[in-house]
Amino acid sequence: MIIHKAKRCSGELTVPGDKSISHRAVMFGSLAEGTTEITNFLQGADCLSTIDCFRRMGIEIDNTPERILIRGRGLHGLKAPSDILDAGNSGTTTRLISGILSAQPFETTLTGDSSIQKRPMRRIIEPLSMMGADITSVKGNDCAPLHITGAPLHGIHYRSKIASAQVKSAILLAGLYADGATQVTEPVLSRNHSEIMLKRFGASVHTEGTTAVIEPEPVLTGQKIDVPGDISSAAFFIAAGLLVSGAEILIRNVGINPTRNGILKAAEAMGGSISYLNVREDGEPTADLLVKHSALHGTTIEGDIIPTLIDELPIINIMAACASGTTIIRNAEELRAKESNRIDIMTDYLSAMGCDITGTNDGMIIHGGRPLHGTRIDPHMDHRIAMSFAIAGLAADGETEIADDAIVNVSYPGFYEELQRLTR
Repeated sequence: MIIHKAKRCSGELTVPGDKSISHRAVMFGSLAEGTTEITNFLQGADCLSTIDCFRRMGIEIDNTPERILIRGRGLHGLKAPSDILDAGNSGTTTRLISGILSAQPFETTLTGDSSIQKRPMRRIIEPLSMMGADITSVKGNDCAPLHITGAPLHGIHYRSKIASAQVKSAILLAGLYADGATQVTEPVLSRNHSEIMLKRFGASVHTEGTTAVIEPEPVLTGQKIDVPGDISSAAFFIAAGLLVSGAEILIRNVGINPTRNGILKAAEAMGGSISYLNVREDGEPTADLLVKHSALHGTTIEGDIIPTLIDELPIINIMAACASGTTIIRNAEELRAKESNRIDIMTDYLSAMGCDITGTNDGMIIHGGRPLHGTRIDPHMDHRIAMSFAIAGLAADGETEIADDAIVNVSYPGFYEELQRLTR
């Protein structure tokens, strides 16, 4: 895909459904009794991997463009798959489903693509093993493939060293099958989509500060879930609206959950103009976002805000490169354990585009405001890297080439078509 510097960027759009919520709706609907109907489901490769895994365990799932229908079989209704479960590129599928598989009366091998097979799984193996799970890394390197033999589980109080919704959710899902209450305490609160949706399905779950508590053996009941637009996908068009001269973009029905809205706070701290319209607070909070071109300036991003924007830091890097002054990002070492090593890749390619950026152990220092020029980007099988540099290309002189452009289908099918529509 070739991206040229944009002369305009205006219009309205609705971004695809939230990836995190789409995953969870399929998982919880499969464990519920009765039918779950999901609208605005993200038809991305990652979420389709979750559907495939549950189909292989006997769950009937009808997938049409209008809706997903899941005929749940209850907490104890999953069947042993006839083959290895493949999570593709999805860390969410891999980690969350491991919590469920740990309690099933059968053995499972769970794998993924080459990227997943490099991502750290010790962070779930340890707490699940503490609960009594029999879960091992097949290659002995604390990565997938994982071999999981279902076992009776015990409730624990796990104090996580990192704020990770995937780790927390894996433990809470295992806690559905435990012999007592299960608690997860994080250093700061990570995204809470699991807690919100589990409660909606009928689970007894509550939060005390940064501790989530779940009681075992609830009766989950099928629900109707309308998935809000994914703020992680909206982030790219938020950046485009802020960076392209004269731009004005209206992004409809975006999830603005406080555990996910760090991109909005960071953009506003950099001087970005973002207006919240039609705010709705029922369940997952949503709003329409009106974004206008702004003269951005540097800021410092660190501490408790990091878990609320960890997936958006690559596009924040692009914003910082185009802003005046210095942006410092700290406490984001988790970027090294994503689909790629995002610290090194963002540093290398922004440098190649002319940005003054230095990578650190836990973030970056970006001296913004220097003119950017196009280059060829290899996204290293990372959808957010590809989309971030596509937005950088809108602000760069010359051509920016994104190799492996199909990788964006992991989370945003149609991304390039939407980008071209707004910039014509």
